[in-house]
Amino acid sequence: MNELWDLLPFIFALLNHLMFAYLLILCFTYLSLFLLSFNQIKRERGLHNVEPYKRIRNSAFTPPISVLVPAYNEEMGIIATILSLITGSGRLNYPEYEVIVINDGSKDATLQKVIERFKMTPLKNKVFQKRNGIETKPIKNIYYSEIFPQLVLVDKENGGKSDALNVGINLTRYPYFASIDGDTILEPDSFLKMIHPIIEANEQEVLAVGGNVLIANGCTIIQGQMKEKRLSRNPLVVMQTIEYMRAFLIGRMGLSRKNLLLIISGAFGVFKTARVVQAGGYRVDTVGEDMELVVRLHRMNIENKWGAKIEFVADPVCYTEAPEDLKVLKRQRVRWHRGLFDSLWIHRKMILNPKYGGIGFISMPHFLFVELLGPVVEMAGYLVIVAGLILGKSYFQYSLPLILLTVVYGSFLSMSAVLLEEWRLGHNKRISELNRLFFFALSETIWYRPIMTFWRVETLISVVRGKKQSWGEMSRKGVSG
Repeated sequence: MNELWDLLPFIFALLNHLMFAYLLILCFTYLSLFLLSFNQIKRERGLHNVEPYKRIRNSAFTPPISVLVPAYNEEMGIIATILSLITGSGRLNYPEYEVIVINDGSKDATLQKVIERFKMTPLKNKVFQKRNGIETKPIKNIYYSEIFPQLVLVDKENGGKSDALNVGINLTRYPYFASIDGDTILEPDSFLKMIHPIIEANEQEVLAVGGNVLIANGCTIIQGQMKEKRLSRNPLVVMQTIEYMRAFLIGRMGLSRKNLLLIISGAFGVFKTARVVQAGGYRVDTVGEDMELVVRLHRMNIENKWGAKIEFVADPVCYTEAPEDLKVLKRQRVRWHRGLFDSLWIHRKMILNPKYGGIGFISMPHFLFVELLGPVVEMAGYLVIVAGLILGKSYFQYSLPLILLTVVYGSFLSMSAVLLEEWRLGHNKRISELNRLFFFALSETIWYRPIMTFWRVETLISVVRGKKQSWGEMSRKGVSG
């Protein structure tokens, strides 16, 4: 026992040095991504305030888009989402599109509300044609709106989000489709900006384009239109606002610069229909269907030598409702981390495989060692510090640099993302809101990050134990008045 006690300084020093080296690598990685993102935003800054998209809107070469809206128990937000797509000054500023709402066997009043609000009439012909041949759960009925000819409603048996999206892909008429969540509010020019890199790619094929997602909680949204952008008073929502800024502006934009992007948010993305059909549609045996599809498209792109790319555009903005309590937030984060594991496990042969170039040697290892396993290292760091305090051997000469680096890695990266977003959009947030964002960014390491770390480690333990993960219930309060 005495020998073990004598070894404690060595053990603590070794663990702290390992974690310090790990965090240094993380800081270097995210600094690189930040610089890549900054350079890209610097080139694109201000495009949302000029008129380059009028040419796209009026061009005969602009491809039509099918907007797929899978909905399961979305009665609180589905009407606002549809209104933001098809009516008033907030409707999509796009030359030709259709909106396909897929009711995935909702248990609430989602179906009835859409039918009543938009005067939906059932299709008389009960033989539903599968244009693209992806196998799905049975369709109960298809409805068309009497007042909005571009709106289609599909009622189907419950099969999960992936199955609902596959139904929409089967029914789409157009060469590109967009997938958005049932609680999503889009800005009018969103799809003009999303289609821009596809049109401007010359002869290079673009398989998918991801867009920026912001938090709607606290904003004033009336009849599907954003009227006033405000920061929520809920501390959990404020932290998620910072997270989204960091993930989209630094993480995804930086990776997309080198065609290394592996995630397009299910809340907002555009895909080439033919390639997704060729890939077999969305997988129904994972809760991370959005990431898995993007990884699969990268894999097929490399294996079949398509020479295509996957883009991310920061300027198109959509707004989504964030969880406002710990129970729902945990359910969401557990699902996200399980989806990350599924995607990496399904495509594990790509990791460190020279055949897959930067995807195999940069993207996949990044998501494995930083995103998936990073929480394990962080948890070990917390446990080392706590164990030292309990045993009366704090070893601050080892743990203090680790704590300081954790703050730099987490909090200051978050503050940089806030500044980057404000500089990019020029929303001129109220000083009080910016101060709150900075305060919560600095406090992240103290309370929010440990909670997220614990949940993610808990998820990995459940994966090892073979526990299944379903989508689960995601309660909504609604973001539109």
